[in-house]
Amino acid sequence: MRGLDFLMLRCASFTLEFARPLVMGIVNLTPDSFSGDGVSDTAKAIAHAHRQIEAGADLLDIGAESSRPGAFPTSVEEELRRLMPVLEELAGCGVPISVDTYKPEVMRAALRHGASMINDIYALRMPGALAAVADSDCGICLMHMQGEPLSMQEQPHYTDVVAEVQGFLRNRLAMARAAGIASDRLLLDPGFGFGKTLNHNLELLRRLDELSLEGRPVLAGISRKSMLGALTARPVEDRLAASISAALLAAQRGASILRVHDVAQTRDALAIWHAVESQ
Repeated sequence: MRGLDFLMLRCASFTLEFARPLVMGIVNLTPDSFSGDGVSDTAKAIAHAHRQIEAGADLLDIGAESSRPGAFPTSVEEELRRLMPVLEELAGCGVPISVDTYKPEVMRAALRHGASMINDIYALRMPGALAAVADSDCGICLMHMQGEPLSMQEQPHYTDVVAEVQGFLRNRLAMARAAGIASDRLLLDPGFGFGKTLNHNLELLRRLDELSLEGRPVLAGISRKSMLGALTARPVEDRLAASISAALLAAQRGASILRVHDVAQTRDALAIWHAVESQ
């Protein structure tokens, strides 16, 4: 097995340890999710979240704004309208709740109502984002993205994608620490599909073990993404096998958290891998 025993991540009242890769279950509250699993009805979203926990999710990631390629921004008011009833109902559900947002106003509201982690596709680059989380004790996921969702897939370009993603994440780690955020609250995400071509994504996956900078854990979010469709010619609703394969490859290359739509199936695959590797 991998040498993850020394890693930990502090998320408010939770401390995550990584003797095995953890599974983050996705809960999309958007009507336009790329994966087709968005749930705009509050009761259905809450039920889906509980099903993810029952399936074995170690933590949940709730998003109320689509960040798919070509997506237009959602207003603060609309994002909060979608998010808050679900977050309030799930407070105390027994697993850490991550909120996928880049807006400082949403971050503050989420933290007041029980969120344990902020998952930010802009890596706290928006004005006020650092201040919104610095004085809390939440976990923070810093993700790399070239450009912004509306246009990020038009012409992604890198000279060396791994080196450039490394450099960006190293800079964001330094900025977070300078703002008073302890290192044990920080998680890194290379941003598969966020301003990357298929070849960029494959190179990042191939060399994922190089992105655990300064001993910080890495999150891999590849589930159902277009790179899997490009490789298999499968539509988004038929990418389960490809998603599980990608999750296993990410785990083998050092991912500490796997962000997935299909929790139970991913847990089963990881259990087989763990059994073989631990012999």
